[in-house]
Amino acid sequence: MSRLSIVYSDPSQETVNELFKDAERRIQASQPGLCPVDLAGLFVRLCHAQSCGKCTPCRVGLGKLYELIETVLKGEGDLELLNTLETTAHSIFESADCAIGREAARMVIKGVTGFRHDYEEHILHGRCLGQQYQPVPCMALCPAHVNVPGYISLIHEGRFSDAVELIRKDNPLPAVCGLICEHPCEEHCRRTFVDDPINIRGLKRYAVEHEKEIPKPECYPATGKKVAVVGGGPAGLTVAYYLSKMGHSVTVYEQRKKLGGMLRYGIPGYRLPREVLDREIAGLMQTGFKAVCGVRVGKDISFEQLRNENDAVYIGIGAHTDRKLGIEGEDAKGVVSAVEMLRGIGDGEYPDYTGMDITVVGGGNVAMALDRSAVRCGAKSVTITYRRRKTDMTALPEEVEGAIADGCEIAEMMAPVRVEKDENGNVAALWVKPQIVGEVKWGRPAPVNAAADEVRLPCQRVLVAIGQSIDSGYFGENGVPLRRGAVAALDSGAISGMEGVFSGGDCVTGPATVIRAIAGGKVCAANIDEYLGFNHVIESKVELPPVRFTDSEPMGRVNMTERPAAERRNDFCLMEHCMTDQEAHQESSRCLHCDHFGYGIFKGGDKAW
Repeated sequence: MSRLSIVYSDPSQETVNELFKDAERRIQASQPGLCPVDLAGLFVRLCHAQSCGKCTPCRVGLGKLYELIETVLKGEGDLELLNTLETTAHSIFESADCAIGREAARMVIKGVTGFRHDYEEHILHGRCLGQQYQPVPCMALCPAHVNVPGYISLIHEGRFSDAVELIRKDNPLPAVCGLICEHPCEEHCRRTFVDDPINIRGLKRYAVEHEKEIPKPECYPATGKKVAVVGGGPAGLTVAYYLSKMGHSVTVYEQRKKLGGMLRYGIPGYRLPREVLDREIAGLMQTGFKAVCGVRVGKDISFEQLRNENDAVYIGIGAHTDRKLGIEGEDAKGVVSAVEMLRGIGDGEYPDYTGMDITVVGGGNVAMALDRSAVRCGAKSVTITYRRRKTDMTALPEEVEGAIADGCEIAEMMAPVRVEKDENGNVAALWVKPQIVGEVKWGRPAPVNAAADEVRLPCQRVLVAIGQSIDSGYFGENGVPLRRGAVAALDSGAISGMEGVFSGGDCVTGPATVIRAIAGGKVCAANIDEYLGFNHVIESKVELPPVRFTDSEPMGRVNMTERPAAERRNDFCLMEHCMTDQEAHQESSRCLHCDHFGYGIFKGGDKAW
């Protein structure tokens, strides 16, 4: 008998591995609103199946946890059972031999703490607290709740103008979102059950680019009500658009030279060309709202005056103030904030970095915009310093990969310590302290100083992109309640104690995404209309095509392509290619029509608001 033998592939194990991948896809595509207690029980049962059976806490304890959760689901327990469940989970966590038992118990502890009210609802009333008001994943996860299956079906039929009209019912900036949206709608796309999520953003862009012209929106008769909108960013423009459609007289007050907010002053032209943005804004203004640019509320006009002269006021000032590094030498000439640089680019004032070594501090999407813009402004080298690992960067993976392709280098695990100045007070170098990966906090490993010497990065410019804050001081002085610098608005957008004043977007949530700002504006528009004594309905008259039944066969996802790095790094022209007709037709055929099948037929679909 041989001492050793070669282990060949095991067909059974290969099948199990494929099933694991199938299960992973199903979990990824789970829609919001599922019963968390039921899911907790299923996860514990899976963990129990992974147990080797050696230690009692894992072999017996996980089975006991599952029985307790099943008792809760059957409505047969009492509130004391929750304490038993929690105590048992803690016992397993402390005594299990390995991570199989410990982490399973930790999941139960996290659930009992995080959704305890769901457990209590099952025990006291025998029902699930969660409700699937919108079980269509793409529609539920789009902050603006756009009818994604509807416009994809219209694209497949070649009805591009109708598709864009349907989008505009809930999102007035389809061209913008078709280029720069972070597409949360794709995160739980049920197509993942079959292969990969649908390229929803790419299809949206395709539809917009094939729309003949932006039609003039139909508006309700004039109401005689006046609304002032402070801030011409995505949230403010959304409010102005919908309230104008509702018949109200709206004036937007914008402190910069042009409308757009961070769309213009935070996103470079290679991602969002100015002609696309200008065309979209011009389309919005066909509803009749007015815009006054170059006016700062608190300097050129008072908040009190706006309140006196209007029936309602919306505050959408965004988050346009830079954050400081707080290190020695930050006052050197050549230390430039992201807000300052991108604001200049937005106004057509491009910095000349020809022949310079540039260092960018930060790891988010704004940092990627800075370093890629610096390359296009002639920089000899661009180095991104980040105190965590590259994998921990908050920027979209495609942005990080694109920056590297454009020629940027990433110095990960490097924390800024001080800026070195030359004899004239100019930046000479950025000194950084090497870091090591430490304890996991808030979902990411925290960086810890390494036992290594500081590193000198010679450079002529230090570009800082470590976040933005909100310039809300003036409004706070005038009675607007603030919470850590942000406007303390309710979920409805209303502000407690200030009748007729609403707020939304980044100045409420902090720096977020464009689609979240749009969603905040949409909510405020509806509630301002109601406050003014109306109930105008925003709906679409587009008739959707019949459902197809030939879309379930596995089919690869069409991904967006870009201009070659050697070409695009030399200009600010749009770098992403649009889908071809063939690609769009194929990609739109992959939609599973969750709005028509399963639970979606009861509560999904398109709705007026």
